Amino acid sequence: MSEGTMQRRAQRDGQFDEREQRAERVRRTGGASRLLAAVVAVPVMLIAAGCSSDSGSGDDTKDSAASTGAGSGADAGSAASAAPTVQAAAYKKLPEACAVVSKKTLTELVPKGAAKGKEGTSSDTAARASCSWSSLANNGVKGSQFRWLNVSLLRFESDATTGDGETQAKAYYAKQVKDSQAVSGAKNVKSEPAAATGDEATSVHYDLKKSEGAFKQQTVVARVENVVVTLDYNGAGLAGDKSPSADTLTKAAEKAAKEAVAAVQSANGEGGGGSSDTSGKSPASPSPSGSASSAPSASPSRTASGSASATPGAAASKAAAAAPKASASAKS
Repeated sequence: MSEGTMQRRAQRDGQFDEREQRAERVRRTGGASRLLAAVVAVPVMLIAAGCSSDSGSGDDTKDSAASTGAGSGADAGSAASAAPTVQAAAYKKLPEACAVVSKKTLTELVPKGAAKGKEGTSSDTAARASCSWSSLANNGVKGSQFRWLNVSLLRFESDATTGDGETQAKAYYAKQVKDSQAVSGAKNVKSEPAAATGDEATSVHYDLKKSEGAFKQQTVVARVENVVVTLDYNGAGLAGDKSPSADTLTKAAEKAAKEAVAAVQSANGEGGGGSSDTSGKSPASPSPSGSASSAPSASPSRTASGSASATPGAAASKAAAAAPKASASAKS
């Protein structure tokens, strides 16, 4: 082999080696690039996955909070709708007890005591009040005429526990009428409606024998809205004087009861008519005024002479002292 041929062959071999080396470098560079790209891609994917996870977690939290809030609102609404409500009491106050009967009528019923009304004690005059008058007219050797008048006013406040005021007043009214008809020792008991006196009224009259004489007892129980008026009126002829007419006493008692009912209406902004105007009722209120402790309880008792002794729900001992007793004995 000639020297020229060997030289050309060596050049070809050298060129081949160069191409092989370049190809190797390219392969190495490409592999490293792919490896670098893969290494770079992994954190990017992890970051993207983390962001995606955080976003979903936030949405879940919001959805959960919204769901919880909606549930709480529904529960609150259910609790509010479950709270009991009662009709507000129509009448909020009572008139002055010693002023519910006119001077003219008092002069007819208790001529010697018209100006001497004795107000009963009360811890809450807006809920209960009373006044009494007595008269002893001395007719010398003919004897004397005794008269006694008592007016009791009881107002019931609406309460979620005890119910609305008018319903309580109705129950108390019925109990008062029943007690008036069942007085121990009463004779010739008669009952009849008292016309044009509040929303409902009953007149009860009977004879009651005492050591001082024969007494004629008249009791008029009237209800107007959430207030009950109990009027007791009795009379007797003493020391030989003749007994008064039962009819006369009944008419006088019913007249006084009408005036007492009209005074209750007037004190609460209504006219002095004989029946209540139900259009003046207050709207229903979920927060009734007054408390159960101040509302009188529908549990009256009656003394032997027929007068009511009202017992308030929270202070029975005070009510017993506040309600005057109807004494059938003559006062000298």
